[in-house]
Amino acid sequence: MPEVNTIERGVCKSNNVCCAKLHVTDWLADIKSVVQGDEIVEVRFKNTRKDYYRNVNNLKIKVGDLVAVEGSPGHDIGVVSLKGELVYDQMKRHRVTLNNGELRKIYRIAKQVDIEKWKEAIAQEHQTMIRSRQIVKDLDLDMKIGDVEYQGDKTKAIFYYIADGRVDFRQLIKVLADTFRIRIEMKQIGARQEAGRIGGIGPCGRELCCSTWMANFISVTTNAARYQEISLNPQKLAGQCGKLKCCLNFEVDAYIDAQKDFPPTNVPLETEKASYYYLKADIFTGIYWYSPRGDAPASLVAVPVERVKEVIRMNRKGRKPDKLVIEQYENNTKQEDTFHNVVGQEDLNRFDKPQSRKKSRNKRSHRREGGPTGDSGERNRKGRNPNRNNGR
Repeated sequence: MPEVNTIERGVCKSNNVCCAKLHVTDWLADIKSVVQGDEIVEVRFKNTRKDYYRNVNNLKIKVGDLVAVEGSPGHDIGVVSLKGELVYDQMKRHRVTLNNGELRKIYRIAKQVDIEKWKEAIAQEHQTMIRSRQIVKDLDLDMKIGDVEYQGDKTKAIFYYIADGRVDFRQLIKVLADTFRIRIEMKQIGARQEAGRIGGIGPCGRELCCSTWMANFISVTTNAARYQEISLNPQKLAGQCGKLKCCLNFEVDAYIDAQKDFPPTNVPLETEKASYYYLKADIFTGIYWYSPRGDAPASLVAVPVERVKEVIRMNRKGRKPDKLVIEQYENNTKQEDTFHNVVGQEDLNRFDKPQSRKKSRNKRSHRREGGPTGDSGERNRKGRNPNRNNGR
């Protein structure tokens, strides 16, 4: 089978090297499958679409092979992404498409004719998307065509669209079918899937997670930001798609585990001298920051979590400690100086030779005494007062 280098379809350059974001590492490759019957194979298609098919003809298929699989109607061309025992675990996590209650079939390994026709279908996708957007604009529909995916035999196309509300696209389907002479399927996607298809660079400086490795999207709430003590600024919490960043969920479990034994933050700490109110927390070091009543945040006091629990227990018993932090906990609040002011280190003139202090001092004295000419200039050149010499 000839090599196919089509990055957007996630095709492997060889049978061993894969460049698709739906690539799966088969960590159960050395375990023999115990399931009896036809082998089930995972096949991936454009971007985030993948499905599972039954190898009814017992073909010798390797990961990375192009195969012709059963479509609806006709056949489609996909890339084998996984086989073996791990396929059955993947089927539990993903939705499987059935045909009359059974898995679809793998017809054959793709022939040269199939591959050429498949390439022609891929080449038409962009132009079809541009034309369909013009049709949507003419019909005045509140929707956007984000992507088009042709089936391998060029008899069907999936139009991915994004819309805020419900859209009646019955007339649109008729116009698209008459224009392109193919079977039309409309599939609505969300803003996150749209960003994953378009791609881009995130505020971290790397490619978007949704366009590189994320295939399943989990809902993100503002509680994830609250657990991590992140400021609830919509402009900073929103990603390229306009929704909350997916990376807010990456570390939230670690923060939740670290705060299991933390005391409540809405309880003020009462001492003999003042009342202290919670302001912020350093979660992984286990330190709460409190400020006295009426004072600015500049007068913050670092209190370890254990000391906070101890003071709360004392207040509930009606007692007030003399000091908020005692010597027993002072060492816990000492932190290394990890902040350094590096402003100015990257200036273009940072390697220029600075002027000597002696020259600048002479210039100031010249300006103060009237310049380098006259009596004052003569006195400066000689370095002594001429009247004083005459007196000698």
